[in-house]
Amino acid sequence: MSEWLVLSLAMAAACAVVVAIVLINNRRVPADDDPSESPDVLEYMTMMIGVVYAIVLGLAIAGVWEARGGAQESVRQEAQALHEVQARSEVYPAEVRDRIRGDVDAYVSYVVDTEWPYMADHGSLSEKGTALLERVRRSVTDYVPADDHQAQAYQPLVDQVAAADDARGARGENAGATMPGVVWFGLITGAVVTVGLIFTLQIRRTWRELLLAGLFSALIAFLLFLIWDFDAPYGRGIAATAGPFHNLFPHVDM
Repeated sequence: MSEWLVLSLAMAAACAVVVAIVLINNRRVPADDDPSESPDVLEYMTMMIGVVYAIVLGLAIAGVWEARGGAQESVRQEAQALHEVQARSEVYPAEVRDRIRGDVDAYVSYVVDTEWPYMADHGSLSEKGTALLERVRRSVTDYVPADDHQAQAYQPLVDQVAAADDARGARGENAGATMPGVVWFGLITGAVVTVGLIFTLQIRRTWRELLLAGLFSALIAFLLFLIWDFDAPYGRGIAATAGPFHNLFPHVDM
């Protein structure tokens, strides 16, 4: 099922539940009930709880958005380092250069085609991807430079492989969910409390009040969905992409 379809259903369900509760509750309210009699302190507490929950939601969204940005930056650094490995290997003999570039291409192809969906499903890196990057490292480090020009290129190549390995490690750390379970408990509980408090203000059956109650509950559902979608940087709709690999390795079959 599409994530956007899930979002639409969740927002519609939130609106329907709130409106249904309002309608049922109003049937039980006596005809002589006066909604203006709500204590001022109740309105103040409702407002403050809403403000506090809005701050919590904002911090949660900022946190998962920052995690997604860090995940995308890790991908860019990894692709750039591997691109540098291919470019700097130009000074090596054709046989060595072709082996290094072939190993890099094989690793990039595997990451984009196989490891990317693996990360989404398992929340971690694959052992084969680690083995393919190690093969790139061995191809670079096993060669003994034949002259000063090649010797000057050797250490930068090793450094770029290390940079790719470091970026891969960062990608692995961001592969799973970033939001702790206790935070999700607080967000969901806060949403229930915040939406529930609007009923303490004795909402009537006017179309304006019903519309605002429904929109408010739909907004809460949308923001929670947004946090959930960003919470897995590589696994859901608005996720980090393999675009840097496609841009820097257009010749690789991916």
